[in-house]
Amino acid sequence: MALIHPTAVIDPKAQLDATVEVGAYTVIGPNVVIGARSKIGPHVVIEGHTTIGADNTIFQFASIGAAPQDKKYAGEPTLLTIGDRNTIREFVTINLGTTQDVGITRLGNDNWIMAYVHIAHDCQLGSNIILANNATLAGHVHLQDWVFLGGFTSVHQFCRIGEHAMTAFTAAVSQDVPPFVTAAGNRAVPAGINSEGLKRRGFSSEQIMAIKRGYKTIYRSGLPLDEAKQALQAEEAKSPDAAPYLRQLREFIEASPRGIILSLIHISEPTRRRGI
Repeated sequence: MALIHPTAVIDPKAQLDATVEVGAYTVIGPNVVIGARSKIGPHVVIEGHTTIGADNTIFQFASIGAAPQDKKYAGEPTLLTIGDRNTIREFVTINLGTTQDVGITRLGNDNWIMAYVHIAHDCQLGSNIILANNATLAGHVHLQDWVFLGGFTSVHQFCRIGEHAMTAFTAAVSQDVPPFVTAAGNRAVPAGINSEGLKRRGFSSEQIMAIKRGYKTIYRSGLPLDEAKQALQAEEAKSPDAAPYLRQLREFIEASPRGIILSLIHISEPTRRRGI
């Protein structure tokens, strides 16, 4: 109890590990579970059916587990789960799931969530993700592992962003971003691959070059998308060391319900005028 400030308001039904630290004036609701060695700063509100793992740090003024910003939400006991070793900075808001989806918002492990980020209902985040200041995720967004979103990035509901992808400052993402791709602009368009991030994560030069060839096949070859996917599959056989990543790129595109972001050369002038 010495780790809990006397002004904190913690419901007796909440389950906090004995090693959890709680700062002044923080409010924790009855259905909250917090794992070992997690540190909750002052003036934080954690509510809803929220489970937080071990070794997390949540800074002051964050709102975790509040009701979703969805008019269809009627108080159902939906969930939020947060894994281990996440850093959640000031004024971050993370909402519960809804019954219109799987009923749960999820964050994995080792994520770095900077100030003023909003993670809406039913978002599914993997691990080792960085969300820079003011990044905003609408409902039902899926981020795979190692995604980096630049400051003030906005992601439209139901969009998916693949592993090792990144966005530039103020990107507005309205379609899926394939793995390894960098997206920039409003609306976001492909701007190469995240080669620097891949180098930092141990990808070999040969693997990065193969991924870059795959990117060019999709976005610079002029091939229709179906033919580009076939060309990617042929490239897998030529580059066994990079084949898993090329396959990952191809399968992500094949499974994309919204379609992937397009380069400007794929967008006709009438389409640009309509803002599609």
